[in-house]
Amino acid sequence: MNAVVRKFSQDRNLSVISVLTLTTLMVLIATLGGRFLSAGNLQSMGTQVAEFGLLALAMGLAMLLGGIDLSIVSAAVLAGIVGTKFLAGDVIAITPGNESMVMVLGAVAMLVTGMACGLLNGLLIAKVSVPPILATLATLIFFAGVGMVITDGQSVPVTIPGFAELGVATVATVPVVFVVMALVFLVVGFMLRRTRTGRRIYLYGENNVALRFTGVRNERLVIITYVLIGLIVGVAAMIMVSRVNSARVGFGESYLLQAILVVVLAGFDPYGGRGRVASLVLGLVLLQSLQSAFTILRFDPYMKTFIWGAALLLIMVIHHVLNIGSGRRSREKEPGTPPIAGPQQTLVDAEA
Repeated sequence: MNAVVRKFSQDRNLSVISVLTLTTLMVLIATLGGRFLSAGNLQSMGTQVAEFGLLALAMGLAMLLGGIDLSIVSAAVLAGIVGTKFLAGDVIAITPGNESMVMVLGAVAMLVTGMACGLLNGLLIAKVSVPPILATLATLIFFAGVGMVITDGQSVPVTIPGFAELGVATVATVPVVFVVMALVFLVVGFMLRRTRTGRRIYLYGENNVALRFTGVRNERLVIITYVLIGLIVGVAAMIMVSRVNSARVGFGESYLLQAILVVVLAGFDPYGGRGRVASLVLGLVLLQSLQSAFTILRFDPYMKTFIWGAALLLIMVIHHVLNIGSGRRSREKEPGTPPIAGPQQTLVDAEA
């Protein structure tokens, strides 16, 4: 218990998001009561948060590097379209005897397409030195264009019923897609905290010059991280397609703003090197709870977009004020700048 309290006292962002989430949940439960806590609503929340949560996790990884990935939604849609082409029988004719094989091929196509999108982003950023915001803005448009060419702007339906059933399947009343999201979060959280690659991702965001002096190949680390982002995006595409039973350009456009919102809300530093998967989970709980409350209260969809945009602005201002108050934000990225937080230990860890 004392260790938990000490952890929260040491991490201000974790403390803030925890208080915000608990307070919001208490208010929603008090005002909406059974409508919010009903089994149907909780199950719906678990299903809806799955693909969005994975996209937020992908955005968080990009921010840990000190970058951003504006193309995550376009990449997920493109991966979904490519995989759905298999599931619609456009690549291989579907027969009763090969449905399982085609489902596997469709899923693999989504993962491979997502990783290819991530690889392209990584190469542009690491090898061509294009700033992440410009590189991923360009690929956002490029991926959407490729999807448009493939589909002529039309929706591609899934014709294998078994794949669509994955989107509504449950395990002990818990949606399977939510379980998949939780497993991905556990794996990425373990990778970031317990592996050499994870420590290097944090250190790259803190000070990539210092990391280079340890002998780490920064370009390769950036490429690997963006390929990992692409893999997560591919999993999100699988969930997306299984949930809506089709794929089309333009689906999930609001996810980008919400993904940035929840990552910033969780305390991820846009300059890189700071952010916890645990905080991101709390941010998702908070955002999905509000999303569900807005639906129960029948808020206008345009009003939701206004609220998310206003919330993002407010959160950034609050973080800025808090950082000034603590005097913590004195980060510089000039070449030769020494590491800022715990450099010796982190460098040793990165070299290990």
